[in-house]
Amino acid sequence: MKVIRIKHVWRNVKRTDGELIDIAVENGIIIELTGAGLASSGDVVIDGTGLYVSSGWIDLHVHAFAELDPYGDEIDEIGVKQGVATIVDAGSCGADRIGDLAASREQAMTSVLALLNISKIGLSRIDELSDLSWINREQAIETIHSYPDFIVGLKARMSRSVVKESGIEPLRRAREIADRTGLPIMVHIGSAPPRIEEILPLLKKNDVVTHYLNGKSNNLFDKAGQPLPELKDAIGKGVRMDVGHGTASFSFRTAEAAKESGVRFDTISTDIYRGNRLGGPVYSLAHVMSKFLLLGYPLAEVIDAVTVRAADWLNKPELGRIEAGDKAHLTFFTVRQEKAEFIDSEGEARVGDQYIQAKGVFVNGRYVEC
Repeated sequence: MKVIRIKHVWRNVKRTDGELIDIAVENGIIIELTGAGLASSGDVVIDGTGLYVSSGWIDLHVHAFAELDPYGDEIDEIGVKQGVATIVDAGSCGADRIGDLAASREQAMTSVLALLNISKIGLSRIDELSDLSWINREQAIETIHSYPDFIVGLKARMSRSVVKESGIEPLRRAREIADRTGLPIMVHIGSAPPRIEEILPLLKKNDVVTHYLNGKSNNLFDKAGQPLPELKDAIGKGVRMDVGHGTASFSFRTAEAAKESGVRFDTISTDIYRGNRLGGPVYSLAHVMSKFLLLGYPLAEVIDAVTVRAADWLNKPELGRIEAGDKAHLTFFTVRQEKAEFIDSEGEARVGDQYIQAKGVFVNGRYVEC
């Protein structure tokens, strides 16, 4: 069988530090990384004038098991079609169905990793931690060992509607599974019980708090907008803060208080699924990233949150860099200087003067225009 080798060359693209470069990719590998106008020619040459390039965007919190309703979506609809090279499904499936999610990757262009829901039933119900018999520690550990290149962590949704009478106990069990497997936990926070003051002390270095900018009463900041002592302790231990925007978990006011108090994001993610992609307020990773430009964060910090920092948490640094010899994992985008309206999860609207727009992504040996 004849192997067809195609060389893509992007000329005059811009890094977030302003440097103009050419990038050449052949057979899915970056073979040249030069100053603007210096790369040799290729089979497909793209004029990148006006385009930024970064390593491929990574969305650490999505729901990509399409058959779930409401919390599901098609992989490529929230992946490459939005300029996202790698998605991490955040607990759609527990041990009972994670194999089906793993199999669904075969038809997708987007790279997919997963967090295993500590409830074996996953999001087949939205109260998946209300019955402790659904947390089968041995089954979870066996499943993790069966998918070592797919499962990158655990997911525990610790809010009242999910745990009901189980309280903090599901997180204690998640802690045991994490300690036995060496995987981090991503903890969803929401309405109490359990209270934030109970949740944070159970977390360790590299665990993640997602929805950290929610505007609910059971959040990480006091009434004066200052971080709780438990939050300071958690950050000091190396617990990471993830946006996880979602339908109900991002508040402009909380985000402003966090920025003012110095509690910045480690990663920006969407918590995207069919409903909040089509009907908002999420729409896309680029749309969520643009809200942080509105809040005054520099572009380089926003991009790092979906590239370098996300790749670091995954312990896959190659996904967060652009170097000759690496597999090409690239996102191309523009920053449009135009007025745009953004709405948070509480219905508050803000108008910004710029927004990020994905234009293309190269991943798994293919270039896809957005």
